[in-house]
Amino acid sequence: MFREWEDLPEYMKTELVHPYYEKLSKKKKSLYIKRLFDLTAAVGMLVILFPVCLIISVLIAADSEGGIFFCQERVTQYGKKFWIIKFRTMTENTGKFASQVTVKNDSRVTKVGKVLRKYRLDELPQLINIILGDMSFVGPRPEVPCFVKEYTPEMFATLLLPAGVTSEASICYKDEERFLNSADNTEEIYIHQILPDKMAYNLKSIDRFSVIRELGTMVKTVLAVVG
Repeated sequence: MFREWEDLPEYMKTELVHPYYEKLSKKKKSLYIKRLFDLTAAVGMLVILFPVCLIISVLIAADSEGGIFFCQERVTQYGKKFWIIKFRTMTENTGKFASQVTVKNDSRVTKVGKVLRKYRLDELPQLINIILGDMSFVGPRPEVPCFVKEYTPEMFATLLLPAGVTSEASICYKDEERFLNSADNTEEIYIHQILPDKMAYNLKSIDRFSVIRELGTMVKTVLAVVG
């Protein structure tokens, strides 16, 4: 549900966020269609892909010790915190590691996890997040709270929409792990170099929001994964 300006969190009610809000407020019908599509498509895909999810679950359990799913606190629309659901691709107790980012050939990633990450199959459980309303198929990827604290005032405009499974930024940074591979301090590089660049893509997408554009982003995502 798109909120009125007065109902936004105080840290979002700024001059830098307001222009993005004004443009989205004129597209409430499109936002309603977006949510209807998300809900319908997510339910349908979850039913169709359920056998695939079962197979993946068995492979994860056979490959390494630990649970089938990986849940982590993230931030979505209007600063709401939620638990994102993914298939586990790393060794057990990964959440206890200090680093919140992953690099290429990260030793924490399991054999099955490498394949799941390559084809983004680890994202399938996020269909549940979409059904619950915490996420959308297309939107800014949800960050962990510690990274959201590093947002500039303008970046908070990305919280006007639900977090997404994919986005233009995700496509451009589909090999993000390679960018971080040679960094001494991966989190510093992510916060000061990669995050601002990804947010520039996200803000541009919000500024040009339309259902057709989002469908195009979904198609480009599939092509990027397959290619």
